[in-house]
Amino acid sequence: MTEGRDAAAGRRAVRDALGVAVATSAYGISFGALATASGFDVWQTCVLSLLMFTGGSQFAFIGVIGSGGLAAAPAAITSAALLGVRNIAYGMRMAPLVGGGFFTRAAAAHFTIDESTAVALGQKSLRGQRLGFWVTGIGIYIGWNLTTLAGALLGDVLGDPKAYGLDAAAAAAFLALLWPRLRRRQAIAVGIAAAAVATVLTPVLVPGLPVLVAAVVAVAVGWFNWLGREEAPAEPADVPEREGLP
Repeated sequence: MTEGRDAAAGRRAVRDALGVAVATSAYGISFGALATASGFDVWQTCVLSLLMFTGGSQFAFIGVIGSGGLAAAPAAITSAALLGVRNIAYGMRMAPLVGGGFFTRAAAAHFTIDESTAVALGQKSLRGQRLGFWVTGIGIYIGWNLTTLAGALLGDVLGDPKAYGLDAAAAAAFLALLWPRLRRRQAIAVGIAAAAVATVLTPVLVPGLPVLVAAVVAVAVGWFNWLGREEAPAEPADVPEREGLP
């Protein structure tokens, strides 16, 4: 019985991971095209995806450089770093799930992104969480770098990448992962409050800060358990299963 549940959880995790990987990787075409349009060479664009591999930080970096040139490099690095700070929190959350020794955790650090964290936390068993994390992270890494190269090579031939709706692909994937979790008042309140804060602050703050402020709002709501005190406790099925337990 336990093996059957584990197998089903594994299949679900892989299915979710591959779906998110395909949707997110498609957005890499947009990054490649925009990077070359901002003055980056093909090899520079590819190195950014190979080494930085945090979509939001990459877009912030090329956006600032594209508008201000090399003189804007400090601002570009700052914006990219601010957007990347959230990955530290992701790493702290993922560390117990990833397991393994030093080299496993070091490899996992490179694949700890929004999507791999979201897919992992969306699974109900430890096996599913680990599969979701690794398949999503590695799948996006491969796909993102391939589509980055394609976008950089095609460049102006593509026209405006937003015309194809690629800028909405990652957001749609996130919404699909988030929607099943919005079943309680507190989760809904956190989502609405964080989205409202980010929307209001985006026009007035440098890239990266609105995301961090919205995250603080979410943490505050969760810490004080606002709107959640009177709700029923989670069902046993929501608690991740541990290996070796029935």
